[in-house]
Amino acid sequence: MSDLIQTKMKDTIKNAWEKAGFNQPTQVQASAIPFILEGKDVLAESPTGTGKTLAYLLPVLNRIDPGKKTIQAVILASSQELVMQILQEVGKWSEGSGIRSASFIGGANVKRQIEKLKKNPHIIAGTPGRMYELIKQKKIKMHEVQTIVLDEGDQLLTHEHLPTVQNIIRSALADTQVVLFSATLSGYIEKEAKAFMRDPEVIRVKKDETIQSGRVEHVYFAAEQREKLKLLEKVSRIQDVKALVFMRDIGNLTVAFEKLAYNGVQVAVLHSDLNKDKRKNALKDFRTGKVPMLLATDVAARGLDIQGVTHVVHFDFPKDIEQYVHRSGRTGRFGADGIVISLVTEREERELKKFCRELEIAVDRRVFYKGDIVSPDERR
Repeated sequence: MSDLIQTKMKDTIKNAWEKAGFNQPTQVQASAIPFILEGKDVLAESPTGTGKTLAYLLPVLNRIDPGKKTIQAVILASSQELVMQILQEVGKWSEGSGIRSASFIGGANVKRQIEKLKKNPHIIAGTPGRMYELIKQKKIKMHEVQTIVLDEGDQLLTHEHLPTVQNIIRSALADTQVVLFSATLSGYIEKEAKAFMRDPEVIRVKKDETIQSGRVEHVYFAAEQREKLKLLEKVSRIQDVKALVFMRDIGNLTVAFEKLAYNGVQVAVLHSDLNKDKRKNALKDFRTGKVPMLLATDVAARGLDIQGVTHVVHFDFPKDIEQYVHRSGRTGRFGADGIVISLVTEREERELKKFCRELEIAVDRRVFYKGDIVSPDERR
């Protein structure tokens, strides 16, 4: 067991670490954990799949006093799915510690959520809107909160969420620790975050050498907008495929789903307009392999840990290079190989090549031939 876990963590966390079969912490964990244990504010950037959740969760859990009946840590996330995933991790890593946890998400029954608060949770995770609603109603009391975590922080500091997040942080005491984790940290996000932090430690991990990453191939198919759906259908028929498809607009996503389903493609959808149960079932069907393809919006799929994604498809072109990195990071995790496919018009093709030049990755044109992805030369 690593010295960091052995010497700094409570026995319940050491036991969970051993049970998980972990050895050394990842780079972001080794960098962030000591600072968070000391109570310092932290701003951390680390690629998708490098263990960011545990980088904040272990020190936060370590600092909680189960003997108190107050909320001591608040974790904010931008989607219901991510909140539920975080809560699962909290349960796993706090087993046997006496630490109680609860989640608070928009769209769920408020009365039932208020009942959860009567059980005096020590750590709560939720979406900003619902959390702030309960703070305003004085149901969530922030005066004894030691740490506020912003998970996938760049999503939480968009213009849509920023005022709510700022209000949540202001509702806590001035010396409350604030930590933010994200796969990409733009200058704008860093500036906004530093405005409500006290002299934060900034951690940047560009590539984690401690994690064996698989070989990820970046390819593209040139197509008119109206031809993209036909290509997507071909992707769905690749042998043993598990494809995560990113689309921007919920309306177009729904139309694509209906057309694919009509053509016999087994496909699930994930977006913010679906109710909680439908979202949960879509994720479950995709995770277990019941359906080979999941159409998702960026917000709905952010931060989710989905094992074994073989193909990431940019159906709608990413709005910027950060979004390309976030989406593409869903495949090629933990030593597995993966393929990132961009379906691009002529204009988007130029933009894609520019992104890949900046990221220093090769991107090659491909075509379908007899159901396989091949280079245009092989087809001749």
